[in-house]
Amino acid sequence: MNSAVALPTEPVDGADLMNAARATLLAPFDLDRGELDRVFGLLGAHRIDYADLYFQYQCSEAWSLEEGIVKSGSFNIEQGVGVRAIQGDKTAFAYSDEISLPALEAAARATRAIAAQGQSLSARTVLSSSPAPLYSARNPHDSLSDIEKVKLLERIEGYARAEDGRVTQVMAHVAGTHEIIMVMRHDGHMAADVRPLVRVSVTVIMQDGTRREQGSSGGGGRFDYGCFTDEVLRDYARRAVHQARVNLDARPAPAGTMSVVLGPGWPGILLHEAIGHGLEGDFNRKGSSAFAGRIGQQVAARGVTVVDDGTLPNRRGSLTVDDEGNPTRCTTLIEDGILVGYMQDSLNARLMGVAPTGNGRRESFAHLPMPRMTNTYMLNGDRDPEDIIRSVKKGLYAVNFGGGQVDITSGKFVFSGAEVYMIENGRVTYPVKGATLIGNGPDALTRVSMIGNDMALDSGVGTCGKEGQSVPVGVGQPTLRIDGLTVGGTA
Repeated sequence: MNSAVALPTEPVDGADLMNAARATLLAPFDLDRGELDRVFGLLGAHRIDYADLYFQYQCSEAWSLEEGIVKSGSFNIEQGVGVRAIQGDKTAFAYSDEISLPALEAAARATRAIAAQGQSLSARTVLSSSPAPLYSARNPHDSLSDIEKVKLLERIEGYARAEDGRVTQVMAHVAGTHEIIMVMRHDGHMAADVRPLVRVSVTVIMQDGTRREQGSSGGGGRFDYGCFTDEVLRDYARRAVHQARVNLDARPAPAGTMSVVLGPGWPGILLHEAIGHGLEGDFNRKGSSAFAGRIGQQVAARGVTVVDDGTLPNRRGSLTVDDEGNPTRCTTLIEDGILVGYMQDSLNARLMGVAPTGNGRRESFAHLPMPRMTNTYMLNGDRDPEDIIRSVKKGLYAVNFGGGQVDITSGKFVFSGAEVYMIENGRVTYPVKGATLIGNGPDALTRVSMIGNDMALDSGVGTCGKEGQSVPVGVGQPTLRIDGLTVGGTA
């Protein structure tokens, strides 16, 4: 998130969240605690180990502007409840977009598929708790009128065109979500969260003669539209135009094995993809991760410390509680090169004999939770970023990335650079186009030779996909030097 964003403050506590959730998710449908206990009674009769109810209300909007015209606008409301029962490593799941006692009872009966074995659920003790919220509970949609949202898009388009006369097209997008969730578990634990999420993005196309290039930028987080001030919008526009301008002047990228310096912030997406997924509990419980069974072993160069932190206020990837009602936390995954932990949801934590880490996430009430990242980043080292660049005789400086792929089992990754420069004799010289980084996540971590002192988080644009589910995430890192990476180029 850009440092110029001024974040709103609002006094709110866990009790306020629970009251808001009850008022939205239970009261309109005449549901009370006694009726929900009847649902758990049906679940408990099936002799299972764990059960939960996940209630969700979400309203979302999106506006898009292209060529000075609002090309699309949408507003959607979704609500429903998911019912889950677990016995051993088997899960039964049913959901309904109707929140009612009959729908809940029907979903509970649908869990009989795994009722053949197991133990009855223990007696319920009413426990209601939500930690202090990490973000405002206000609905971001109310922070600007529809007319003001359109004007916001028009302003960012104007800023982009004013940056460079070669800008031929601007596409701007603003989106916001207001989400309320409540989790009720078989042991009586209840938790709630009210989650705002907004994002602005801008893409420009520039043309110089016959050559056309594009650049993109944007940001967001768990706040409202009021945080997108003129200063912030100008910065997004400036960054998008800068990226397109750089690529207009780019030369073909070299190919071969070389040192690569990764810039701070968004390049942490390589960390997220190349090793982050491999540190999620389900892959390691099943033995399909390249990191499975390696707790206590050195998996990275000394000085490399990686954490997943869902507790950062107002960040896109943060959650007051995860989608199983567990408070999020800062989980150290790799410490000074040593693998010390995995990210866990309740199911995989129980089967692996460890505690949940608050990483149980799901796209909606219609999806099962699984261990997912929140904000994953590498901690600072002690090297000056300029010294890191000066240390490279010949290599690449990757400031921004486009798309990428990773194979969880092998750890192999491929990433395409969106803004990359040549380093020659310790100096950044000219931009290159078509650079692709190819490597193996666990191996790449051992090749980190210098870690900068400029750790930064991304601007708030990340979305992570896993098994067909998408959730918002954050990434970050300091400037890094990685030696011996394979670069696929166009030269």
